[in-house]
Amino acid sequence: MATISTADFKNGMGLRIKDKIYTIVEFQHVKPGKGGAFVRYKIRDLKSGRVIDQTCNAGSKFENVQLVTKEYQYLYNDGQDYYFMDNETYEQLPLSADYIGDNAKWLLENDVCQLLYADDELLGVTPPMFIECEITETDPGFKGDTVQGGTKPAVIETGAQIQVPMYLNVGEKIKVDTRDGKFVSRV
Repeated sequence: MATISTADFKNGMGLRIKDKIYTIVEFQHVKPGKGGAFVRYKIRDLKSGRVIDQTCNAGSKFENVQLVTKEYQYLYNDGQDYYFMDNETYEQLPLSADYIGDNAKWLLENDVCQLLYADDELLGVTPPMFIECEITETDPGFKGDTVQGGTKPAVIETGAQIQVPMYLNVGEKIKVDTRDGKFVSRV
């Protein structure tokens, strides 16, 4: 287990603190005029996504975790597991819904996803930033509904419910931002 000092901190670096894995969001070395130097830093818990503010003495040691992102292609869901394929080795990897979480509603077959590993331990799956999908359910649009009008609920082919402009109808292809679930444009 490699240890690092606060002098080695970099944004995005992985740390293991009390058997939890965190990534450094930001940090700042502080040298007050009186007293010893210290480090203020923000870390994100990679399992829960919670951001925590911490302070420690300069030179404190932490356990380093190697964070690796690998690209896998999403293949299908058999009702229990989600299957992904490594694009280099063509090896298939079945994952339970626990690893996918809320991101399952953004998975389209054959899309390339990012799998985050910390020292060979899988932490989670990130879908593509934007997906192009078809609207499967929504109220019909009427003549006169414009881009500046309001929005209405719609269900896309992945099963997620989003808000779309009034002029869109069932069967139209749209682009959706998976980070916040918002409509981006018509395709």
